[in-house]
Amino acid sequence: MVKSVRLSGDSVLPAIGQGTWYMGENASQRRQEVAALQFGLDQGLTLIDTAEMYAEGGAEEVVGEALQGRRDRAWLVSKVYPWNAGSVDAMAACERSLRRLKTDYLDLYLLHWRGNVPLEETITAMESLQQSGKILRWGVSNFDRDDMAELLAEEGGHACAANQVLYHLASRGIEYDLIPACQQWQIPVMAYCPLAQGGRLRRELMTHPLLQQIAQQKSISVAQLLLAWVIRKDGVIAIPKASSVQHVAENAAALEVVLNAEDLVLINQAFPPPESKMPLDVV
Repeated sequence: MVKSVRLSGDSVLPAIGQGTWYMGENASQRRQEVAALQFGLDQGLTLIDTAEMYAEGGAEEVVGEALQGRRDRAWLVSKVYPWNAGSVDAMAACERSLRRLKTDYLDLYLLHWRGNVPLEETITAMESLQQSGKILRWGVSNFDRDDMAELLAEEGGHACAANQVLYHLASRGIEYDLIPACQQWQIPVMAYCPLAQGGRLRRELMTHPLLQQIAQQKSISVAQLLLAWVIRKDGVIAIPKASSVQHVAENAAALEVVLNAEDLVLINQAFPPPESKMPLDVV
């Protein structure tokens, strides 16, 4: 059974989407990146996440090319820089993103992280974008529990449709208070870098003896195990970057991986859940 997540009441999406961070940075990779995104749509990975920050618009251009003739099959997310999240600048930033994406609307528009623009002003800007039909929903990214509580206390704040944060097996801090709070508020959590950021940390996860053992028992890869672990909780959707068809196929298959109670006990022993409040991890 394919695990799914309900976003803002009317959209039910597979619990694994497609991330685009670092796409659009190398012209020689463009054809492969476009093909991977299109293959992901064919595999049912309908959510595509991007941002004006990624390659300074380059990733949005890759997505725009991938969506030609397929826009109605995608659930499209982009993110606005904090300094562009004011009442006037948000309109212009969104227009630029839409042009690069070759579409006239976003399914979800996120404040990339909290900056100096008052939340009240950002909410008003998002509402204006909704009224104009340029975005269907809005949300936030890199907001901790206290930030979320402050947002929800603002007039119109309860319309927040998602919070996108760093979450993977080696970064479990949000399990202590942010995930439970978002579940209570019925606000989905989008997990970026669900396989950990590249480098030492990812290598340690991919080569961990216990994770290799569990993956081998299930005839899956460690990456699929890690994705299945991230989406084990209700209301969590993972958005791994998928820049090759092979990786996309692997990600899509992870939707059907089931972790049993024994698996989770062993994983918790090796990677203990947080026992107290921790600073929000951001990369």
